[in-house]
Amino acid sequence: MPDTTWVAAVARLRARREPGVLVTVATVRGHAPRRAGAKLVVGRTGAWGSIGGGNIEAVAIDRARERIGTGDPEPELMDFALNDKVTNRHGVQCCGGAVTVLLEPLPVVPAVALFGVGHVGLELARILARHSLDLHLVDTRTDMLTDERLDVLADAVAQVHVHHNPLLPEEALAELAPGTHVLIMTHDHAEDAALADAALRTTGLGSIGLIGSAAKWSRFRQRLATEGGHDDATIDRIKTPIGLREITGKEPATIAVSVAADLLRTFEEDRS
Repeated sequence: MPDTTWVAAVARLRARREPGVLVTVATVRGHAPRRAGAKLVVGRTGAWGSIGGGNIEAVAIDRARERIGTGDPEPELMDFALNDKVTNRHGVQCCGGAVTVLLEPLPVVPAVALFGVGHVGLELARILARHSLDLHLVDTRTDMLTDERLDVLADAVAQVHVHHNPLLPEEALAELAPGTHVLIMTHDHAEDAALADAALRTTGLGSIGLIGSAAKWSRFRQRLATEGGHDDATIDRIKTPIGLREITGKEPATIAVSVAADLLRTFEEDRS
C-alpha cells in the first residue's frame, strides 16, 4: 500500500468533516512488522494505511475508535511486546521486538463563513486563517476576491474556500457543512437582510452573527418578523452586535480582533 495513502485519508476525513485518529509507529526495538514512521488512519467505519497488521494494528484500531467516541483531543502512546508469552486481544505476534505506537486524534475542525470580504472581512479572514479551520469567503463583488487582494492569506493554516456569488450570495449557505458559523458583514444592508433571512431558514448552521448598529438591527428584526414570518425565538439565533462588547474601537483591525476572539470562545464552548 503506498505511503501516501494516509495523507489522502486525512484529507478525505477533513473534507467529509468526520473525526479520526492518526496512528504512527513511534519506536521499534528489535524485530517488528513495520519500521518507525509507518502510519494508519482510522475513521469511524474505515481504516487506511497500515502499521503492520496483526494484533498491533487490530488493538490500535479498537483503541482509536474508542478515542473517536470520547472526543478526547490528547495524543496517547501504546506499548506492544511482540512475543508468544504476551496475551493479546487479537492473537499472538512473536516477532521478538517491542513497538510503541502514537495515537493522535484528528478532530473535526471548526468552519466559518464570512459573507462580505470588505475592510473588516479581510482583516477577520487574516486572523482566522492562522487557525486550523475551514474558512469560506463569500462576496458578490469580484474585486474583493482577486488573487492579489487575497494574497495576504497565501500562508494560511486554514483551508480557504472562495465563493463568488454575484446575484444570490445566500445560495452559498446550502454549500456549507453542518455546524458552520456564519458572519454576515456585506457592503449592502439589503444583502445583509436577505442573508439573515436565508440563514435562519438553513438547517444545521452553527452561530449566526450580523455586523451593524442597534438601529440597523431594529429594522432587520421587524422585517424578519413581518416579511420573513420568523418568531422571536428563531430571530434570537442571530447575534448582533458581534464581537466582545468591552472592545469598542471602530477600526477594521480592532473590530476583526474582537469578532475573532468571540468566535474562538464559541469554538471552545463547542468542544466542551
